[in-house]
Amino acid sequence: MKIKTEDIQNLVETQNNWRGRECLNLIASENAQSPMVRSIESNDFMGRYAEGHPNTDSEDRRYYEGTRWIDEIERIAQEEIIELANCRQADVRPISGNAANTALALGILRGGDSVIVNSIEQGGHISHNPIGVVGRRIQKRGQVLTPGKDHSIDLHYWPTTPDGYHLDADACVKLLEDKRPNLAILGKSLFLFPEPVKEIAEACRNMKIPLLYDGAHVLGLILGGCFQDPLGEGAHFINASTHKTFPGPQRGVILGNLEGDEEMKWWTSIDRGVMPGSSSSHHLHTLPGLVIAIREMKVYGKAYAEQTISNAKALGRALDEEGVDVEAKEFGFTESHQLAVRVTRFGEAKTIARQLAEQNIICNYNQLPGDPDPRYPSGLRLGVQEMTRMGMKESEMGEIAQLMGAVMKGKDVLQQVGRLREQFTEVQFC
Repeated sequence: MKIKTEDIQNLVETQNNWRGRECLNLIASENAQSPMVRSIESNDFMGRYAEGHPNTDSEDRRYYEGTRWIDEIERIAQEEIIELANCRQADVRPISGNAANTALALGILRGGDSVIVNSIEQGGHISHNPIGVVGRRIQKRGQVLTPGKDHSIDLHYWPTTPDGYHLDADACVKLLEDKRPNLAILGKSLFLFPEPVKEIAEACRNMKIPLLYDGAHVLGLILGGCFQDPLGEGAHFINASTHKTFPGPQRGVILGNLEGDEEMKWWTSIDRGVMPGSSSSHHLHTLPGLVIAIREMKVYGKAYAEQTISNAKALGRALDEEGVDVEAKEFGFTESHQLAVRVTRFGEAKTIARQLAEQNIICNYNQLPGDPDPRYPSGLRLGVQEMTRMGMKESEMGEIAQLMGAVMKGKDVLQQVGRLREQFTEVQFC
């Protein structure tokens, strides 16, 4: 009997055409992969298993046979991302940035431990926060997940400067000295500006506190040499996704800059947090695509990162000229791929995001500093990395701003969006 597939094939083709030729995608956590990365993911590794680490000539490190070719690819991925990131250790097995955070939390944290993170209001990722893996991991029976309450988990938030988008480095160091946490986490999901890694890392290393920099959103900018150098500034780890500003397949990575026996104990614990802690096999069919993306970044990473940041700044300026309230104007709007836009003068952020989507401008509503309730945020989070990868530059950012401003003022711009997008359908920087 023939299996019905036409309906699913049609849906996939509709998605491919809509996202690939018709939409202006401003989701900050997505990207367009090169044709080679996409094509190489359809392979026999799909559905195969390779638990453990690659075998060597002298040691069997896998729990399955038949892994000789994935062993070679995994070794290449690990070696080449270590070279690109200029770090000492790398684990390429996590299947997402969230899975990397889970592995590190499982490896390092125990119930009753203390952690300092960015709050969700400050832009922190949910995995760092009370209902995410970090909060759940340090919770003991009888403790509540709301910081500051009686019997709450021992989780604390980095203090910010009044604008809400920068950390107060001196106050952060004082908090570290007061709390002496078991883990400190920098990095954000709404991530406009670099973190004060150097100051915090110096204090962490003096107190032997592991410091994780969650670079999920900004890995491509970091490895392009255009945001900051967290490992060079003293962080012990970078956890990241490989499909946001880093334009690879949906996977994750843990990068380490550990030295000495005491620090390497953390790496041994995290290794167990990866497998069996947070994964068994690790979506082997996407690993060859990661290697291709690493090689693309070696050649094009700097130019791509520079253009991405330039485009983000240009979009911020152009939206401001359209009368849209772009956050952090006094700081040049952004130093990353992202912008934070407060849209309350036009309506509820959820409604504005949906209106934009109906005009094929895709973004997400987002809590901004000062918003009391994440269910009713006042902002949009925009990211320009995918449109940059498709070849758009500063002038196109001006056009996007005009289109967005028109939608917020109630106008229909669907045809104009289509005409702009159809000029940019080939992936660049590859």
